Formats: sequence, C-alpha cells, structure tokens
Amino acid sequence: MARESFDKEIQFLRMLALAGGAYSRQQFADRLGISVHTYDKTLRNLKGMVSVLQQGLPAEQGTEVTEWLHYNYYESADPLLLFLFRAKALKETESIRLSLLLTALQTKELTAKDLQDVCSEQMPADGPQPDEKTIRGDLKYLEEVGVILRVNGGRPYRYRAANDLIDQLSDDELMDLYDYVDVIANTQIPSVQGYLLRDTLKKVLRKRGFHPEAVETHRYKYNYHSRILDEAHLYTIFGAIQQRKMLHFLYLSPKKGKNYASQNTNPLFERETKGVTQKVLPLRVVYDHQYGRWYLIGHHSRMGIMKFRMEGLTQIEEGHAVEEEEFAQKLSKVEAQLQNSWVTDTTRTLKVVARFYSPNRSGANFILERVEAQGQWGVITENSDSTFLYEIMVNGIYEIKPWLRSFGSSCEILEPAWLRKQFIAEWKEIHSYYESI
Repeated sequence: MARESFDKEIQFLRMLALAGGAYSRQQFADRLGISVHTYDKTLRNLKGMVSVLQQGLPAEQGTEVTEWLHYNYYESADPLLLFLFRAKALKETESIRLSLLLTALQTKELTAKDLQDVCSEQMPADGPQPDEKTIRGDLKYLEEVGVILRVNGGRPYRYRAANDLIDQLSDDELMDLYDYVDVIANTQIPSVQGYLLRDTLKKVLRKRGFHPEAVETHRYKYNYHSRILDEAHLYTIFGAIQQRKMLHFLYLSPKKGKNYASQNTNPLFERETKGVTQKVLPLRVVYDHQYGRWYLIGHHSRMGIMKFRMEGLTQIEEGHAVEEEEFAQKLSKVEAQLQNSWVTDTTRTLKVVARFYSPNRSGANFILERVEAQGQWGVITENSDSTFLYEIMVNGIYEIKPWLRSFGSSCEILEPAWLRKQFIAEWKEIHSYYESI
C-alpha cells in the first residue's frame, strides 16, 4: 500500500472503531477531509484486503468488514484494527503466495522447488506463476521474521513451520500462556505484536477443540486500544532516530478536528490543507499511559524543541542524516528539559505536595501501592497508618493534575497554594451538580 493510502486508512479505521455508527457517510468524509466518493472507494479497498487475507480459509472462518464493525467492549484485539498491519506491506499476489507457503509447511518439510510446485498448482489461474528465485526470496523473508525454520542438512535446503513452542505445549500449558498474554496485552502498553500473538494462540486453542467461551476467561480491556494504529509510525521514527536522519511530515493537530489530508497531485482538484509541513530531527518517543497517547519529540531548526501527537503525523518521509555530535547535543538538551516532565511538559519546574489518606479498613493499602507504582520520581514522607505525604518537583501541573484528581477524596493538595484553590473550586462545582432537586 502507498504511504498516503495507509495514512488515510489508519484514520479511517480509527474513526470506525471509536465512532462506530455515530456518523453518516458525509460526516465521515467531512471529518477525514475527503469526498464521499473517496470514502466509498476506501471502504471497497478495505473489503478487498479482507478478502485477500482470507484466501484459503474455510467459509466458517471468513469474516466480513460489517461483522468487524459490530462493537465488542471486551475485544481489545479487534481485527478491524489489526488486519491493516498484515496487509499494508503486501501485494495481493504476495499475500496469496505467502499463505500457500505457510500452509504447505505446517505438516511437511519441503524444499524451494517443492514449494514452487505447490504454488504453481494452487495460485489463481489469472495470476503470475512464481519462479524459483521468487520462492527463495519469500523463504528468506519468512525465515528472517521467524515463522519458518531451515532444517539441518545439506543442499537442497528444506524448510518447516516454526511451531515448536505451540506444538510442544500441553492444553493446560497453552491455556496458561494465552491467559498470560491476554493479561499483558490488556494492561500494559498496547502492542501490535502482543495482540497478534494473542490472536494466534486463540486460533490454536480453537483448533484443539476449545470453545470460544472457554478461552475468554477474563473480562477487561485496555481503554485506548485504538492507539495501536499509531505503531505504524513507530518503526519509521525509531529507524530515523537510529540512523540520525531528519523526518519530513504533514502534521494535522488533533485540536483542528481534521484527521487526514490528501496529497494534491492534480492541480485541478487541489484543496487547501489543514495540516502544517514539518521538518524535524527526531530525538525521543514518549508514551502517555494515562491517556494512551504517543508523542514524538524532535528538534526544529527554527522553533527548537517541538512535540507532536503521533496520531497527527501523515506522509512521513526520511531526510538527510546529521552528524553524531549534532544529534547528541540536541538529545542532551531535550533530556535536560524533560528531566522533570510528568509526560512531555517543558514549562517551569515547581514543587507539588499532596497528602494521601489510606483506606479505612484492614488489608492492603491500595492508595499507597498506587502512588508508589505511578508516582515516578516523587518522594513519600511522613508515612503513618492513616496518611502519608507525597512530594515531587515537576514541570508544570497540567499533566500531573488529572492523576492527582483521580484519587478523589483520598488526595488533598497542600502546595502550591494556588493549585489547592483550583482543586477546592473544582470540587465545589462538582458538589453543586449533586444538590437536591
């Protein structure tokens, strides 16, 4: 898929996942900054990808896009958000060919010549027939990503599917592994690889005869699972950081209400874009666990340190590389500015002091445990059975404020005084909402 097309479909899928049926076709198109015709064309492309990815699957395992749009609160690893990662880098013929190779290697050890014969027999009649060089290239790729193994022995090399881990596990061990992956996928930073592993294990359990209800033993989810779509940018950004390369992209601020802007290649249909073209040296990537947001921290030649929400990045391209000394100098400056940032704030550093109240019951002190786990570099002092003080030097209060507020009546702000007054005013406003009617 072209880079522009992938940007559009990332935003398209995110809106489908978050808004569901709340928008009409015209409202979707307006939000994306495209025409209704382009909206319909994009939806057809998505349906086409679904059909390609399901080549060779039994009818009962096939899924329509409309089925994926049915909202399931507990299904964080929604295929609607994941299948684009399976399809984005593959042409239709590649997807069919790799599926045939992996299917053939599940039960047998085969050579490249054997696999060429398999593909020649099973590839669609109207599609190109692969030669041995193409098959060897596919096998090299599949071996590099770890889904097949080369069997020991001389030429011609034989290959088999890398299913040792799953095949050697008992049913109970496989269920334990699935439960562990399920817990991590739904409680830690969302990751495409984690959700794909969870999806694979679920398929293996069903293949062994486990009913879906037996597999789903836990009921919880990560609130911001749609953020896994932002991972499409991470590999490009981390690659640019590793190679010390500049990044060029069109940035669409989430505050503007527009999620996408097409590349204007035809002057007759050129429209004004809402985005801003940026050219920065990427230095850090930060993840805000509380709101499920990825941030890119970079250096702009004129603006200095800049911060971008990952969901607003489109049309990303790598630029020229900079000297290692220049990169190290700018990275050192960023790390110094972010030293006391709760997430990414670089404003004036101030001291925040809060008194936390322990729960009035015996057993675990979950307030203290949560502050110890989430309080970052803050220090706990004057700890007693009923209360404890928490102190931290932090850049501004905008980012730490929601965390403090989330403790409700278990947290009392002591310093700074103006922040204490803000909290008092907020709680009074909330109290007024609950006055007698």
